[in-house]
Amino acid sequence: MISRRNIRVKVMQTLYAFTTSKETERPIDPQKILRQHFSQTRSLLVYLIQFITNIARYAEKDAYQKSHKFIPTEKDLNVNTKLAGSNLLWQILEDKYFIEQQKKEKPELLIDEELIKKIYNKLITTKEYIHYISIQQQNKPEDRKIFTFILNDLMLNNEDFISNVEELYANWNDDAEMLVQILVSYLHKPGTSDFQRIISGEKEKFATDLLQTVIEKEEYLLEFIKPKLKNWDPERIALLDMIIMKMGLSEFLYFETIPPKVTINEYIDLAKEYSTEQSGHFINGILDNIHKELLLEGKLKKTDFRKH
Repeated sequence: MISRRNIRVKVMQTLYAFTTSKETERPIDPQKILRQHFSQTRSLLVYLIQFITNIARYAEKDAYQKSHKFIPTEKDLNVNTKLAGSNLLWQILEDKYFIEQQKKEKPELLIDEELIKKIYNKLITTKEYIHYISIQQQNKPEDRKIFTFILNDLMLNNEDFISNVEELYANWNDDAEMLVQILVSYLHKPGTSDFQRIISGEKEKFATDLLQTVIEKEEYLLEFIKPKLKNWDPERIALLDMIIMKMGLSEFLYFETIPPKVTINEYIDLAKEYSTEQSGHFINGILDNIHKELLLEGKLKKTDFRKH
């Protein structure tokens, strides 16, 4: 589920936390912190699923509350509950993997019911919802369409929702784009994703190996980086830029399935997004220079860092 770009971000953040913690009395366990990052991604995904199902289920609550008014109108007595009884909703609610993760994460405790109500009340005024309830029979494509509409138009375009989720999950800005894609895919096939396997074994190995490589080979990596800094004082270079360069060089030397050009482009993008405006150009120059030198000297022979 998790992309390599997202993995690089989490390794970068872990290395930053680990490096700064070395100056304290209690340095952190980097592998433990990395696992926590992946757990946060899983928690956020479960929360998003819980939130969208709560909106769908609110139709029942709305119908109950209106029917129990002191003097209900005919409209109050005829609230449409099709969404709350949709096949897609109940496929999600009966998904054994989701149920298992719900018990562990307890996302329902974080849900803002007033926000659910606000979004639901907006939903029932839209032409998309009116079209949805006008269809008498159960229809899986229409279910998916209305759930996707709720996600894209009423959650992701809602400032209150974004503010709420940012307060709850520090990883929202890092994970949002990827998790939205995962959630849309999940809405097509609920019940087929084991949330405990939010990261594949292969990608988990890539993450742990990349983290460990940068830590264990730090001095060796600096032998390549420092000569390229010319007039720059290594001690004055932004910590994040130095970490990004070490990660990129580690991929050059030890990760044979990743083309160097892909590595360079990935870390230029990370530098632009997470460091300073000038960092992308700076890191591009350093990594490209090192890559050309390794090629020229025939040193670009990738091997497992444990064997070098």
